[in-house]
Amino acid sequence: MLKNVNPGTLEKVIFRNVIVKTPGKSYVNGLTTSDLGIPDYNQLLIQHEAYVEALKKCDVEVTHLPANEDYPDSTFVEDTAVLTRQFAVVANPGAASRNAEIVEMEPVLTNFFHKIYTIKYPGTLDGGDVLQADQHFYIGLSTRTNEEGARQLKEILETEGYKATIIQLKEFFHLKTGIAYLGNNIMVVAGEFIDHPAFEQYEKIVVSKKNEYSANCIRVNDYVILPKGYEETKKKIEGAGFKTIELEMSEFQKQDGGLSCLSLRF
Repeated sequence: MLKNVNPGTLEKVIFRNVIVKTPGKSYVNGLTTSDLGIPDYNQLLIQHEAYVEALKKCDVEVTHLPANEDYPDSTFVEDTAVLTRQFAVVANPGAASRNAEIVEMEPVLTNFFHKIYTIKYPGTLDGGDVLQADQHFYIGLSTRTNEEGARQLKEILETEGYKATIIQLKEFFHLKTGIAYLGNNIMVVAGEFIDHPAFEQYEKIVVSKKNEYSANCIRVNDYVILPKGYEETKKKIEGAGFKTIELEMSEFQKQDGGLSCLSLRF
């Protein structure tokens, strides 16, 4: 489990750019497995604006894309790509209603990357199933990411000098639903990942069952952004030496969305 960390020894994780997308009114008709009710669109916009302002506080340049009513779930831009500092991989989202979101995202990525790979059919891949921990990527097999899509991504990453491990999910919707990497060899873990052998080499901030939603947090430069209302998780993260920003996420949670889902960070 997590040992005491001296805040002065925390390495700076450097992100320079972030891509976000305003949710459209059609968002309320998007995909969900939750029973938390219909999202309040006005409240949704307020929460999204607060998310963007939090990112700006983290000293990144925000590329803010307009809403597209044709794609209700397209505010969850993370699922469209996997990004490194050197190259981009355009994903192939596993939900039929979301697959064409990549057509809109790929031209945006050409503004930042000279080298762009693509995941090709019959492979499917959601970016929410991909976690980068320094030079190591973890790829989750889920209802949205299949073995062929994971294999293609693994091959691309290894060709570029990264390590990649494929993990079969048992409980969580996406890999990053239950895990986050904060740098400094520290993982935030919940549920099936707490004792998972693939993560045994990391120091762990363990999230309790009742606080599982807060395992989907993101470190952006000097801050860890986490959902509001999870004091136990917040205390553990701050106890490890990190500064935090809390955000209301209720209207995104209603559509199975978390903090990482709402941006591409690179």
